[in-house]
Amino acid sequence: MDSDNLIQLLQKSFHVTLGATAALVEVLQDPQKREQNLTKLRLELDELAQEWSEKGEVTEVEARNFVSSILEPQGEQANFQSGSGTSSPSSTTATPAAGSTAQVELQELTAQLAALRTELERLRNESNS
Repeated sequence: MDSDNLIQLLQKSFHVTLGATAALVEVLQDPQKREQNLTKLRLELDELAQEWSEKGEVTEVEARNFVSSILEPQGEQANFQSGSGTSSPSSTTATPAAGSTAQVELQELTAQLAALRTELERLRNESNS
């Protein structure tokens, strides 16, 4: 298998997994979406995989932007707080706790994505057999 094809396959698998996860979250949050998605499950797997892949690409971009927006203001906020001299102790201690919580959540989501990716591969292998 060509390395470019392998990279594209892995990237598409990642996007499908990410899109499926985003769709699952939507289903859990909105009953109307649940009915729509149950109807969609009757469609062919390729169409659904393509939709999830596109949704995964969008979600990946949004996640990268979100993480960047979180990381960039922390540096600016630290500069602002040290220059103003009016920061309270509670505001300086809340930032590391929020960062560690986000890091734990990111690790949990990464583990969930890995599990979904493994399950997707298993299902693909079963359907090809």
